[in-house]
Amino acid sequence: MTLKHYVLIFLVAISVTACGAYSFTGAKVNPNTKTFQVNYFQNNSILIEPGLDLDFTNALTDLLLNQTNLSLVKSNGDLVFEGEITEYRISPTTATAENTAAQNRLTISVNVRFYNKQDEESEFEKRFSFFYDYAGTAQLVGSQKVTAIDEIFERLTQDIFNAALAQW
Repeated sequence: MTLKHYVLIFLVAISVTACGAYSFTGAKVNPNTKTFQVNYFQNNSILIEPGLDLDFTNALTDLLLNQTNLSLVKSNGDLVFEGEITEYRISPTTATAENTAAQNRLTISVNVRFYNKQDEESEFEKRFSFFYDYAGTAQLVGSQKVTAIDEIFERLTQDIFNAALAQW
C-alpha cells in the first residue's frame, strides 16, 4: 500500500467515527441506556372512549420497540414514559349554509412525562395533540373511527418519540 492509501483509510476512519452512531429513526440514545418502560396512560378526558387508554399505551410501546433496540421492562427502566389522555373531543370545523357541520374534527391530546436516568436534562412534561378531519355527514364509527384513531396515534407517538429521543 502506498502512502495515499493509508491517508485515505485514515480520513475515512476519522469521518466515520466523527459522525457517531447513525440511526435511521434519528434517535440519539446514550449507549448506557438499555431499557425503557411505558406506564399505563389513563384516560382523563371528559368524553371517554372505551379502550383508548390501553390502545395508546400499546401504540407508544410498539413504536419504541420498533424504532429502538431498547428492551421493554415493567419497572426501573432507563427511560420512562408516563402520562394521561387529557382530551378526546369531536367538534365541527366548518359549517354549511344550512348551519350544519360540513366537516368534523376528532382531537386527541395526551400529557406526557418523560424521564431519562442517563440524561436528566432531556426530561420533560409536555402536551401533545393531533386531529383527524372527516365529513360532517359521516358518523365516527366502525372503520372510520379506527382509521381516525390510528392516524392520530401514529402522529402522537412519533411526536413523543422525536421529543424524547431525537430531541426535535
